[in-house]
Amino acid sequence: QVQLVESGGGLVQAGGSLRLSCAASGIIFSIHAMGWYRQAPGKQRELVSVITSGGSPSYADSVKGRFTISRDNAKNTVYLQMNSLQPEDTGVYYCDARRAGFNYWGQGTQVTVSS
Repeated sequence: QVQLVESGGGLVQAGGSLRLSCAASGIIFSIHAMGWYRQAPGKQRELVSVITSGGSPSYADSVKGRFTISRDNAKNTVYLQMNSLQPEDTGVYYCDARRAGFNYWGQGTQVTVSS
């Protein structure tokens, strides 16, 4: 059974930082690309960042220079370091694992940035 469990969300003031974690089980973590998405109230889920199985990151323009994605294959965990947070970063953050057309999703963690 595949499980992705996000953690690290919370309430932070604008300009603050949070680090999200997503622990995976039930998959061969090292061969999956991992992604972070977010969904703000009333909006569609949007891609924030992806890291390939080889460790190459990519970011949405809105978070470039502020967010950093990384992975630890020994711990089956992907991270999202979020700095200089702004109110528009508020939302539920989800991680996904993807390979060969299959996606697995976590349950999400809430991030709230106050102004």
